[in-house]
Amino acid sequence: MTKDSSIIKFLAEGGDLSRFTGRFFKQWFKPRYEMAEFLRQCFVIGYKSLPLVGLTAFILGLVLTMQLHPSMVDYGVESQIPAIVGIAIVREVGPVIMALIFAGKIGSSIGAELGSMKVTEQIDAMEVSGTNPFKYLVVTRVLAATLTLPVLVMLGDAIALYGSYLGVNIRGATSFNLFWTQVFDNLSFSDVLPAFVKSYFFGFAVGVIGCYKGYNSSKGTEGVGRSANSAVVVSSVMIFVIDLLAVQVTDVLGIN
Repeated sequence: MTKDSSIIKFLAEGGDLSRFTGRFFKQWFKPRYEMAEFLRQCFVIGYKSLPLVGLTAFILGLVLTMQLHPSMVDYGVESQIPAIVGIAIVREVGPVIMALIFAGKIGSSIGAELGSMKVTEQIDAMEVSGTNPFKYLVVTRVLAATLTLPVLVMLGDAIALYGSYLGVNIRGATSFNLFWTQVFDNLSFSDVLPAFVKSYFFGFAVGVIGCYKGYNSSKGTEGVGRSANSAVVVSSVMIFVIDLLAVQVTDVLGIN
């Protein structure tokens, strides 16, 4: 494949994804609303992702604290570890890492599930039976991913900070109240709000890309695997792109 054809393929897929996203917004506001399926997807996508996100967050907070400890001791600012870790986790590390874990679990799951339905012609059968497959399969999953990831990020941040508290006490002795006081005294609304808002965009990107890859899957079982893999890769890249744009926007608005 030549360089020109690769660029054309990239632009064509970008256009297809944009049309797919536009179709999502068009279908979102049109009745009938699949509330039962939406709530089921919130349970599957959100609640069932909590153990993995929680474990990752706990290890993240613990390891980050233990890695920072020697450097903080060398500079004589060991007492500032809770503040530094709290700001790092809430502002940047927590949302991005948890979104990547979410993309790996949910992006691949949605891509494989819808891809399997596509190649086995279940989606075509839904259209023939009078059901709107896009509304039932895509809209519910995208909305569930968009709304549940911010909740997972908040819970993950809390778990990560608890892991940090345990990490501080491995090599020292800091009371529970003192640790959390130092964390919250150094956090402001401008730290929490941008991280919370961009997590919605992370969830939306994971949901849309996973659904797009699965809904347009082809070439049998090989295509299903390719769709699942591509959903994770593209979602992960988009998370970093959105994060970069969010940093630029907050800098322009003076929120940092």
